[in-house]
Parts: sequence; structure tokens; C-alpha cells
Amino acid sequence: MAKTPIPLTGAITQIKVACNDCTLFQLCLPVGLDRHELDLLDSIIQRRRPIDRGESLFSMREKFRSLFAVRSGSLKTYTLTEDGREQVTGFHLPGELVGLDAIGTGAHGCTAQALETTSVCEIPFDRMEELWARIPVLPRQIIDVMSNAMREENSLVTLLGKKSAEERLASFLLNLSERFSRRGYSSREFNLSMSRNDIANYLGLAVETVSRLFSRLQEEGVLVVDSRFVGVNDLERLRALAGSGAGASGRSANNGVV
Repeated sequence: MAKTPIPLTGAITQIKVACNDCTLFQLCLPVGLDRHELDLLDSIIQRRRPIDRGESLFSMREKFRSLFAVRSGSLKTYTLTEDGREQVTGFHLPGELVGLDAIGTGAHGCTAQALETTSVCEIPFDRMEELWARIPVLPRQIIDVMSNAMREENSLVTLLGKKSAEERLASFLLNLSERFSRRGYSSREFNLSMSRNDIANYLGLAVETVSRLFSRLQEEGVLVVDSRFVGVNDLERLRALAGSGAGASGRSANNGVV
């Protein structure tokens, strides 16, 4: 059986706090800035206290004030249906931005909740606007990130509307594999911070279906599953199960921009 990797939170929290020294910088904030521009951006960023599992970073309909970059841990975002049920809209890993959806409306359209102890960098938006004249590339970077978010939202509609249950779960796991790889972690061994219920909710499946699919993929030798640990034994088979275009659909399974 594959070895369980070092927990994500334990490794990420060892990074330096300044933007220009942060190992996640190229994942969560604009690249191509000179040292002076980096210092300007770093001067407005606030490091908030860690939030505990189950605690909200911001809530649906809350007034928009800041963007947030996940430094360690992970978040889920969700909305509430008309009858009060929770609908999971995304999972967000270190280096990913949350809060972008509120820029146009002035209020958050979802709630962001910690799946484990999570640290974030807060970027007050009014202060960021002050920097736009001094860092001309910044507005374009924000537009690019928002454009990616819209494209990924469209990919999610395809994932939920046209793929089978097995393709949905395979696409989701493939996306996580790719995102962990971009952060310097193993693409074949990772821990799921989200519950089976959250995964099922996000993918539009019954939790029993998700559990059955995990068991089937393990029986077929594609995965090794031990509680929340997932080992990918056959990455090519997982890609095949995800179907064509899995990479794009996978990013909608969350590149973390919300």
C-alpha cells in the first residue's frame, strides 16, 4: 500500500510570509512584477489568524471588502438553495484565490468555510484599487483570473450535465491530482480534506454512489483508498475514465477562483 503523504497543512505552513518570498506566489498572485511592485503589493496584504475547521471566512450576501489567497489548509464554498439546502460550489487549495465573484455585485454570492485549520492572506480591494495606477499589470491579471473562473464555471455545467457518475468522480480526482502536482506535491498520493457528502453534493450524486464508485475503482486497481487518503495506482486509467476534455472539466472542479 502506498505511504500516506505528509499532511498538506504541516508542509505549507513552513513558507515565508512575504509575497516576494512565498513559494505559492506564482499560483495565487500576479507574476512578472519587479521588486518594488512586489513590495507595494505585499504592503497591503494582511495575514489573518488561522480559521478553524467549520468556521466561515465570509458568508453569502456579506458585503465584499477583500480578496483572499489560501496559504495553508483548504476551503469549500457553497450557496443555499431556496429551500435552505447547501449546494457545494467549489474546493480551494493553497495558492488559490476566493472572493472574486463578489467584485461586480459588491456582495459575496457564496459562503467560504474551512475544511480544516486554514490560513489566508487578505487583500483589501480598496487598497488594491489604489495600486492599479502604480502597477499597470494588476487590473489585467485580475481580469484574466475572472475570465478563467467564468470558463471553468461553464466547464462545471458540462461536467454535471453530460458526464456519467463515474466520469464525474474520475474528473474530480484527476483535477485534484493536477492541482496538488502544481503545488509540488505528489500527483498520485493525497489526502481529501472534504467529506464524501461534500464530494457527492458538489458532483450532483448520491453519497452512496460516490462511496460505491470509490470501492469499485479500488477493486479495479485504479485507486488505493484508506479513509480520506487516496493513492492513484493507474493515472492513465483515471484519465481515460474521466473522458475527453477531462483537464478543462477538472479545473472547474476547482482551480479555486470564486
